[in-house]
Amino acid sequence: MTDATDPLHAELLELAREAARRAGELLRDGRPADLAVAATKSSPIDVVTEMDIAAEKLITTVIADRRPADGFLGEEGAAAEGTSGVRWVIDPLDGTVNYLYGLPTWSVSIAAEQDGETVAGVVAAPMRGETYHAVRGGGAWATGSWDGERRLTCRPAPPLDQALVSTGFNYVAEVRTHQAEVARQLIPRLRDIRRGGSAAVDLCDLAAGRLDGYYERGLHPWDRAAGDLIAREAGALTGGRPGERPTDDLTVAAVPGVFEPLQRLLEDLGAWHD
Repeated sequence: MTDATDPLHAELLELAREAARRAGELLRDGRPADLAVAATKSSPIDVVTEMDIAAEKLITTVIADRRPADGFLGEEGAAAEGTSGVRWVIDPLDGTVNYLYGLPTWSVSIAAEQDGETVAGVVAAPMRGETYHAVRGGGAWATGSWDGERRLTCRPAPPLDQALVSTGFNYVAEVRTHQAEVARQLIPRLRDIRRGGSAAVDLCDLAAGRLDGYYERGLHPWDRAAGDLIAREAGALTGGRPGERPTDDLTVAAVPGVFEPLQRLLEDLGAWHD
């Protein structure tokens, strides 16, 4: 469900929902049952990469069949300028390590931009049985084990020392070491820290009232595009370093009242650089 919105944005949302559903089914049903058994070998990682690429190909094909003039930016290499003013920003499998190990927190993330602004976003989490979606100005919504669609609303803001905040860690050792040091200094100042493994799902959990905040260094546009819109449409604030929008250096999202103190604290701790 959405409120009164631009018909184009509603069309983009429905197309994103269809593509995300189909890609999620491909990833869920196509995952070998024994994938986690040899999780330290190269072969299962190759399988995950193949599934990732196949999911992105499915998404771009579904969209291009309906809207051949649109552009694409995808994690697995989809890139096209397009001529319509609409660009799709796609992460076909966010949370690949979770997927490899059989953990449920992985997702398909699809966002549509018009003239550089995100106007529709979908995050499908098949193993949770949940899909989150938003159109700019239309609120954030989810389907799941409950009946119908549920409107998402952030939690009321707690004091920072009572905030539950999620984050993620880079796979480059030097960056991880710095991120671990930031987290070490943060933990005594918060209720606790969570590490879910999918940036898109973390942003949706913030929208759904399951977190008070989220931050991460090193996210790419496809990691955050859909989740950022969904979080904002649920009432969250998002940004990067103080006064900036989210960037590859730093993404911060939180309920009002937690956002600014968390952002300032991350700036003081140098969360955005070594």
